[in-house]
Amino acid sequence: MSDNKPDHDLLHELRIDRAQRDDDESRPRWPWFVAAVIVVLIIVGGGAAFALRGHAATVETTTAVAAASSSDAAVLQATGYVVARREATVAAQIIGTLTQVLVEEGESVKKGQVLARIDDTQYIAQLSSAKAQYAAAQAGVVKARATLQQDRDNAARMNKMVTAGYVSKQDAEQANTQVAVDQAAQDAVVKQAAAAAANITLAEVNVGYTVIGAPFAGVVTVKDAEVGQIVSPYTVGGGGIATIVDMNSLEVDVDVNETYISRVKPDMPVQAVLDAYPDWKIPAHVIAIIPSADKSKATVKVRIALDQKDPRIIPQMGVRVSFLEKKDANRKPLPGVLVPKSAIVQRDGKDVVFVVKDGRAERTAVTTGADFSDLKQVTQGLNASAEVVTTPPADLKDGEKVQVKTAGGQ
Repeated sequence: MSDNKPDHDLLHELRIDRAQRDDDESRPRWPWFVAAVIVVLIIVGGGAAFALRGHAATVETTTAVAAASSSDAAVLQATGYVVARREATVAAQIIGTLTQVLVEEGESVKKGQVLARIDDTQYIAQLSSAKAQYAAAQAGVVKARATLQQDRDNAARMNKMVTAGYVSKQDAEQANTQVAVDQAAQDAVVKQAAAAAANITLAEVNVGYTVIGAPFAGVVTVKDAEVGQIVSPYTVGGGGIATIVDMNSLEVDVDVNETYISRVKPDMPVQAVLDAYPDWKIPAHVIAIIPSADKSKATVKVRIALDQKDPRIIPQMGVRVSFLEKKDANRKPLPGVLVPKSAIVQRDGKDVVFVVKDGRAERTAVTTGADFSDLKQVTQGLNASAEVVTTPPADLKDGEKVQVKTAGGQ
């Protein structure tokens, strides 16, 4: 008998057992899933690392200034604003409706130039009425004077006739009494005429108030009213029409820390630099030190006159000023450079600044010196004209790529 199995036995052996198949299907496949996730994360992480490698941190920078040449011996620096010593809000002095507004913001005006007009119909009518009342009062004065003169003549005759015995003493006394009454009546109408004349003056003034003029030459900085608007000196804001600034009266107000106010003297030379024009140095000098301190800020206000007038200088501009000492040939120059205090940070227990070179921030150890308001003297480790990060972020690294933020944004 042959060892070969029948064909139906061979087919039976090739059949897959259902229990074995179910066991294979129930076996967990999560190791393969985890491996796939790890591969994806590695790919994503690598792409992110590649993207971050080209990312540049945005920073603001400033230029280190040589202390020896900084404003020729600046003893103190401070910040403030341009202000106008002569500024006026031109307002209505009577109640009325605006019929004309003849100026716009930014327009230059001369002294006395008409800015606006108020409807004068009512005030002209009041003037005409006052003139009529004055004329009536004057007529009353003429009548009172005539009556007084007539009664005086009559009393004089009566007094003579009493002496001659032609009239009684009582009649003469009555005539004299009438003269006194006439005199009082005349005084009353004269005063009434004076009051009527004053009413004419008042009415003329009110008519004059309907034309609103510029009190001085300057520039219109604010326009507060339009045609058809009712203005009044009793409303909030005083019925303002426009605000005029005398540009020749511009000066600088700065708040100096009271710790350093002893360094500031009247007529002391000053150098001013506008935030809007950082390369423009404007000569100036101290006008006065206001004898009052701000206890909340521990500062003293100092007024500074600008020796150079220019249309670029406008009110409320930010400005940095340097108070200067007079040149002294025997005085040694101040060593090192000046940078903002915020530019100096601590790293590993040392004072450092971050210098921007070729688009990267280089950490540089420095030795610091004296304080000059919000500036700090660096005696070693930094050269003049170096571009330093104004306020280094805490996570800024040595050699990290940076992008300098400009004045208008990034």
